[in-house]
Formats: sequence, C-alpha cells, structure tokens
Amino acid sequence: MTRFFTVFVFVFLVSFSAQAQLLIVAIFGDQLNSGKIEFGLDGGYNRSWYLARDDAKGLNNFNLGFFFHVKMNENSTGFISTGVHVKSNVGASGMPTYAIGDPDFDDVYADGELITKVNVFYVPIMWQQRMGKIYVEAGIQPGLRAKAFDYFRIEGYGGDLEYKKDVRDDFTRLDFGMVGGLGYRLKSGSVSPSIGVNYYYGLVDVYKPDTYNLKNSSLYVYGRIPIGAGGSKEK
Repeated sequence: MTRFFTVFVFVFLVSFSAQAQLLIVAIFGDQLNSGKIEFGLDGGYNRSWYLARDDAKGLNNFNLGFFFHVKMNENSTGFISTGVHVKSNVGASGMPTYAIGDPDFDDVYADGELITKVNVFYVPIMWQQRMGKIYVEAGIQPGLRAKAFDYFRIEGYGGDLEYKKDVRDDFTRLDFGMVGGLGYRLKSGSVSPSIGVNYYYGLVDVYKPDTYNLKNSSLYVYGRIPIGAGGSKEK
C-alpha cells in the first residue's frame, strides 16, 4: 500500500511540475541529493478554514509542489527547509450565500451554500531539525495569491445548481503566517522519502471588504519524494 501511494503521488507531481524540475536539475546538477542539497517533489492533502469566522467550515484540498533541504554544515543535523506549493488552495465551505443584486439569482441561491477557493503560491521557509528518522520543522510561510472564486451551490430544481464567481479583487495579493510540524523519513541516510504533517497559521487579514476579518489556516498531510541528478554518498 505504501509503494502504491508513493508511485501514485509521484506520477501526479511529475505531470504538474516537470518543467520546474528540469530547470533546477540543470542548474544544480550533481549537487542535488548528494547529502548537502536535497531536492524533490511534495504533495498531499490539506484542509483549510478561516480563523475567527464561526459560520465557516473546513475545505478539503490537494496540493502539489517541490521542496529544497539545504544542509548547514557537514556535521549538522539541521537543514533549511523550503520550496514552493505550486498548486495550493485555501478557503472555506459551508458559509451562507450573499446577494449579488439579481433578484432571480438571489431568490434561487438564498438558502444555498457558499464555498470560497483561493489559489495561493506558498513558499515555506523553515528550520528542520532531524533526530534519526524523525524530524521537526518550523518557520514562516509567505504566499502570493493567484485566483479566487466563490461557488454558490444549492440542491434542488431537479439537480444540483452551481454558480462560479471571480472574487480575486476581494482578496489581498499577499498572505503571511507561521508554519510548523513534524515528519518521518522512511529510510536512514541523508536522502529519503518522507511523510509528515504541517500546520499553517495565517497572520494577515486577506479579505479587503470590511464585512469579515479573514485569516487563513491549513493543516497539511504530505509526502516528499527526492529526485535529481545526484545520489546519496552515504553507504
């Protein structure tokens, strides 16, 4: 089961970020995954929600990206852990809908559900401390907002209805917060696949209108797969 999951995640990650991988491999060459620089793909499940909004529920997402681990010195067990979440959503579900000024539309969706999905390119910058196969990491996570949509949904009328509205102008371009968690490396040595859990706590009000003070939060369950030109030099 573990091998199947690893192969499944790997195939999807490769399909979404192949160009970025080729560029990084071309730049760093044999330094990748040589024990000093560990590079690879990461992705998995994350559940996001808004802090301090009681009528909002969590939103299930999948995220894809790549990571860098840079060893600080030869004898250190500490690493700089960074990367980019190339495909990453935050937001919430289960919220009441709002009027958009069209009486017919507002009447249809008055008792519906509102779901907000915001696509953000997050760049975690953490210190990772390894203790055997177990590691902990913590740091900051700035983000750059790309797209944002509100989904109006309601059941009935002979089927489920959905309306998608572009709301990117309602959200700030930048997000910022703290991130940290723990993980487990599946193999001994300097280069290994790993699994882990991280939590992001947003510090910035990302919603421009005065109606709500929205701060993002997200729980990540991920897998990391090293790739690259080099290989571990440890026996």
